[in-house]
Amino acid sequence: MSEPNIAAKASIKLTLKPGKYLWCRCGRSKNQPFCDDSHVGTEFTPLEFEVVEEKLRSYCQCKRTANAPYCDATHKTL
Repeated sequence: MSEPNIAAKASIKLTLKPGKYLWCRCGRSKNQPFCDDSHVGTEFTPLEFEVVEEKLRSYCQCKRTANAPYCDATHKTL
């Protein structure tokens, strides 16, 4: 599998309402960190995740985290 695009070398902090979301894995979405179907025609698919509690979290935008969709600070090594 090829490497995804790096959308940003920083996390994005968001407070999301409970529900299901699609996290962009390809790095091409214009609606980071969420999927906007820019992956169509690539080998990437979005990651569905569920928020059960409304609280501030850091979401990965470099697409290299080991804890998707959450940031693990991997972007600091890129």
